Amino acid sequence: MASLENVVSTDKPIVVDATDHIAGRLSSHVAKLLLKGNRVSVVNCEKIMLSGTRTNIISQYRGFLEVNSVIHPRHGPVHPRRPDTIMKKMIRGMLPRKKPSGLAAHKRLRTYIGSPKELGSFEKIQFQQAKITRSSANYMPVGDIAKIIGWTE
Repeated sequence: MASLENVVSTDKPIVVDATDHIAGRLSSHVAKLLLKGNRVSVVNCEKIMLSGTRTNIISQYRGFLEVNSVIHPRHGPVHPRRPDTIMKKMIRGMLPRKKPSGLAAHKRLRTYIGSPKELGSFEKIQFQQAKITRSSANYMPVGDIAKIIGWTE
């Protein structure tokens, strides 16, 4: 796995292996790369970790799923349940909302469950600042949360 120091905008995508990364820290690093003009692909989204106790994380996500329209629940907001779409929405939240640069950056982002064959030949990078520091018992994978809130593989 390579480290990321001085990245310049190129045509080939930067592939980030998200295994054992903390979700928020990974999202901020990816958002910075997108705003610099890079195309970024995040693989293994189901192995990204959320910090906190299992019961707190599950209760927060269940509370989040109850937020809907007053008029009619089908009118939104629509909540993602797949690990890759959860991460895509989390990264979108760290991009500028009303500027064209944020919209263009979001279009350059790709998230995947697992690692697709077409990205197998690319060098995968990891962010050392975003890796988990304590034992994995203190974290919960996004894939487990997704299964609890309704994702069927």
